[in-house]
Amino acid sequence: MEQKIKEVGFSIELESKEYLKTIRMADSKNEPVLVEGTIGQLQQTGFDDCIMLEVIGDKGVLRLDLSQDEIHFTGKKEVQE
Repeated sequence: MEQKIKEVGFSIELESKEYLKTIRMADSKNEPVLVEGTIGQLQQTGFDDCIMLEVIGDKGVLRLDLSQDEIHFTGKKEVQE
C-alpha cells in the first residue's frame, strides 16, 4: 500500500499591501510563482496548537502547516537533480 506524502500548506498575512514587494505569476500553471515581501521585525515564533508553525513579525504573519514533530534540523541539504 502506498503512503501518501503530506503536502505542506502556507499562508502569509500582511497588515498592508505596502509590505508586499513582488507577486509574479505566469500564464502557464507549470511556471514558477514568486511571492516576496516583509513581515517586519521578528516578534515571536512558535506553534499554534502544536500543528502550525507561526513566524510573527510586526507587519505580518507567516504560517506553515508543519507540526513540531515534522521539523528536524538536518543542516544544509544538497539539491539532487
